[in-house]
Amino acid sequence: MGASRQPAHGPDHAAHAHGNAHGDALGYMRGLLWSLVLTILPFMLVMGGWLPRAVTIPLILAIGVAQMAVHLVYFLHLRSEPGERWNVVAFVFTAIVVGILVVGSLWIMHNMDSNMMGM
Repeated sequence: MGASRQPAHGPDHAAHAHGNAHGDALGYMRGLLWSLVLTILPFMLVMGGWLPRAVTIPLILAIGVAQMAVHLVYFLHLRSEPGERWNVVAFVFTAIVVGILVVGSLWIMHNMDSNMMGM
């Protein structure tokens, strides 16, 4: 058995070449704090009843989108750096495919419902 053929600079050099590509403790703590705030805030809005329903629902949807962005950036490390561009492209492609499947399924179910004979 021969010696391992790893480069002289170690096996993890490619992973560390772009700095903290996979995050650090401070980044995870920021993500956790943002996630907690963005989880507690809609709960407080609903349970407190401080705003009218017509305002609360869009606000909760906006907070949900912000929380998805926090998870993508802090936990899934989806960034816009040049080395991470293919991850973003893969994510966008996946989102488009899922969107097509969901919208297409809803469209088919709506058409089936409207074209069915009444019983």
